Amino acid sequence: MISPGRIRNRLLAAVPPADFASIASDLETVALDQDAVLSRTGDRLEHILFPDSGAVSLMVNMASGQTVATAAVGREGAVGMLSVLGPSPSAITAIVRVTGTASRIPASRFHAAFNRSPAIRQVVQLHVRAMLAQFQLGVACNALHPVQARIARWLLQFRNRTDHDVLPLTQEALSQILGVRRTTVTLLMRSLRASGAIRSERRGQIEVDPMRLAAAACECHGTMSSELEEILSIGVPGSRVPVAT
Repeated sequence: MISPGRIRNRLLAAVPPADFASIASDLETVALDQDAVLSRTGDRLEHILFPDSGAVSLMVNMASGQTVATAAVGREGAVGMLSVLGPSPSAITAIVRVTGTASRIPASRFHAAFNRSPAIRQVVQLHVRAMLAQFQLGVACNALHPVQARIARWLLQFRNRTDHDVLPLTQEALSQILGVRRTTVTLLMRSLRASGAIRSERRGQIEVDPMRLAAAACECHGTMSSELEEILSIGVPGSRVPVAT
């Protein structure tokens, strides 16, 4: 059982006290280990995870073996939440990119709470809107913007979800996220180091300069962040805190 005071996830923190009490005994804290696969494409989702720290990328795997990330999830969101909308196999693979912790609940228990609680349904709606906004803008970004701007955007997304300038990301992970060859990532990282957007890169640790990285990123980073905050700031009546805190 997890007490409300220990919750750092913004969605869970937005659940009103009475509604939170109905799911508190079903929540447990779990570790999000580096590179752990939380779910695979085609899986039936057994749990929903609400990250308190760390970051997860949602990946699409093609038959050719190529991959590309469609969204990042941190303490503002959840992994597996869409399972409450109906019993269907997962369309994505969720991989931990930055170590952290999460509150985990069986999907069946959260589904039951979703059916009986208007407040929890509203929290789910906020999450769905936020994810759709991220998916839609991501499609446009992948089609219209150069890969160097996109890698800067992804690094910023992970940095802002963790509040750490040092990110435990390898070039191989970035190549999977971007859907490009590792040699391309090597060239991109070299260019970002030359501009000062990346301060250092060694042994799978990338230290970024947030201001310079923002200058290198495409407009999608700012747009995505603004849309996310606008959606989450709507809040839930009776909540302990607004979602945007």
